[in-house]
Amino acid sequence: MHGIPVSAGIAIGHAHLVSHARLEVAHYVVPQYQVAEESARFDAAVTAVRGELEEVRAEIPADAPQEFRAFLDLHLMILNDATLSKKPRQIIETEQCNADWALKVQTDALLAQFDEIDDGYLRERKADVIQVAERVMKALLGQPGHVPAPRSDSDQSLILVAHDLSPADVIQFKQHQFASFVTDLGGATSHTAIVARSLNIPSIVALHHARQLIRENELLIIDGTLGTIIVDPDTQALAEYKLRQHQWDLERQKLKRLRDTRAATLDRIEVDLQANIELPDDVSEVRENGATGIGLFRTEYLFLNRDDLPDEDEQFEAYRKVVREMDGLPVTIRTYDLGADKHINGIESPGTNPALGLRAIRLSLTEPQMFLVQLRAMLRASHYGRLKILIPMVMSLAEINQTLNYLAQAKQNLEDKYVPYDRNIEIGGMIEIPAAALALNTFIRKLDFLSIGTNDLIQYTLAIDRTNDTVSHLYDPLHPAVLNLVAHIIKTCNKAGKPIALCGEMAGDVQLTRLLLGFGLRQFSMHPACLLEVKQQVLRSNLREIAPQVNKMLRAEDPDKLRAMLARLNA
Repeated sequence: MHGIPVSAGIAIGHAHLVSHARLEVAHYVVPQYQVAEESARFDAAVTAVRGELEEVRAEIPADAPQEFRAFLDLHLMILNDATLSKKPRQIIETEQCNADWALKVQTDALLAQFDEIDDGYLRERKADVIQVAERVMKALLGQPGHVPAPRSDSDQSLILVAHDLSPADVIQFKQHQFASFVTDLGGATSHTAIVARSLNIPSIVALHHARQLIRENELLIIDGTLGTIIVDPDTQALAEYKLRQHQWDLERQKLKRLRDTRAATLDRIEVDLQANIELPDDVSEVRENGATGIGLFRTEYLFLNRDDLPDEDEQFEAYRKVVREMDGLPVTIRTYDLGADKHINGIESPGTNPALGLRAIRLSLTEPQMFLVQLRAMLRASHYGRLKILIPMVMSLAEINQTLNYLAQAKQNLEDKYVPYDRNIEIGGMIEIPAAALALNTFIRKLDFLSIGTNDLIQYTLAIDRTNDTVSHLYDPLHPAVLNLVAHIIKTCNKAGKPIALCGEMAGDVQLTRLLLGFGLRQFSMHPACLLEVKQQVLRSNLREIAPQVNKMLRAEDPDKLRAMLARLNA
């Protein structure tokens, strides 16, 4: 099976089918004489899930937050309600259908009712209905109600197979040691793919039918470099891929020798290689790979997988932890980029085109109290190290001025309470909208530094939804318009003496390292897992030789010719 590779490497393990927010089941007619048996199968699944929830509830520690118990009580109440525990039995009996289909039909009907509720809090409870229904569905399908941890033996490692996974789902994988995950949907630069790369596990998206065709516990080989899955491999293929996996691991080990080597080209041009992180615990990997700072801390992941919002103290502790652990190295913290495919409870629906809707700084400016809480937390943390604030998706001078006004208000709040903060804290903006790239001088005048977010910049320049696998093949960092736009941003900032970094996925693509160096880029920020390979490329590069080739590439128009020129640049 073939899909889009989003994180390189090779994984060998057994399939574990997971389902989230989607009940994927077949529909078939049950003979009349088996209807009673099918109803009993449904009842047994409900009883099993009730037992699971009651067992978990009994094991809650006495000192655990009350919300844990309330959460389980709510799920038990949903499970015991006749609309979920009885109504599917009636559907089985009247329509003579299988139990899983009856559950899906009833669940869909319930969710449609929730969508019509005006009250935001009650409307959000449909997520609890989905979770309970999925527990029952898994019991019907003979699957466990939780994702078990893989065994230590690599052949017994788990490979998660799903129709789709949200960034919130994937971020939970940081707590486990999964060998890989593959999904039917997704694009190479979707946020889910970005998190996969941060986990440094081989992953493939846009497989279309993997969730339907792969069976539970089947042996899989995942080639995250080629985007290939081999299902139930023969002895020869398994032996070959075990050897490739061993060679891949050896190469990664060799790269670790470069950890403390200064990143500089053969002609002694120094390059600053920083790291992107999603959570405070990622700092250990940043230090292990020798990053010279954190160029992008995506704070929105602190807001996911929860029903409430992190308060000021919780955010402050998270930011301070990162700043302290970086021990004097710079830490650039981006204000939350919620919206698009990253949602939280209580915020309005993102609309039909979420990537173009209320997200990032637009959302922050419409939720001033929520924004001020984050700004105060960041300012407080700036007292403990070199912290910079980065604003995502800025488009206009008005947005910059509004942001600076809120920042001034947050500073005044702290000064009124004699709370210390870095009074010289630097404020930067992400250039990820073509309008911002074309009006760059405005941003250069108003902000202390800039950072290019190529993931969205390419998406908006080419009018490609990077999360949509039907058009994701059109997403092209080597499109002449993209190359010239990125080169223009870097050249303009360098000429003005304004610090410019690049923190999109292009920064971690070793095939593009020399190209970006030729544009004049001297600060890269990428996933920690990519850093040493990019450093190796920097150490092997000579800018005097690169520059003429890069200038020729900027004049090229034919995509095939551009790729041939890139291959020669990297030879």
